[in-house]
Amino acid sequence: MSNENALIAQIGRTIGLWGDLKFHLYTDFPEQFKVGNIYKTDRGNLTICDINFTRGIIRFTGYESIDAAKKLTNTKIYANENQTKEDCNLDEGQHFWFDVIGCVVKQRDEVLGKVKDIQRMSDTDYLIIDTDESLFKIGFNKQFLIPYISRYVLKTDIEQQIVFTQDAKEILEAS
Repeated sequence: MSNENALIAQIGRTIGLWGDLKFHLYTDFPEQFKVGNIYKTDRGNLTICDINFTRGIIRFTGYESIDAAKKLTNTKIYANENQTKEDCNLDEGQHFWFDVIGCVVKQRDEVLGKVKDIQRMSDTDYLIIDTDESLFKIGFNKQFLIPYISRYVLKTDIEQQIVFTQDAKEILEAS
């Protein structure tokens, strides 16, 4: 389990007089932000004292005035894997990106490569695949993208570290 911190939100400008700040989420799990939770930031640890998702604002303990809150403008908020797993509830079939990265990508019994990273474009997540060396040696591209949708991804087995795909080799061949 990594303790590397991932960017999950960023604080924007102040709103009003009581230390409210605009709040920009970079996570699929807004429920992890709760009053009393402490987060690592690029300006030290901050404790949430109020949050309003409807209005997209947040307030932190010790920064309840406009002048104090201004010091937090553009602050980045981070969480590590342990904190994320504790604070976020996955639905059946959902996985954290950090659990999918590093998985082997297979189509039937053929290894196509390994998930190097995941990138979101528009509303779709794409697996960035480092092509298996055996395929790269015979002329396939070094990397390719697979949309993380049911059309291509049949199942992700985190325990076995395998992403089972269909028609993904056709994407590789067209790359």
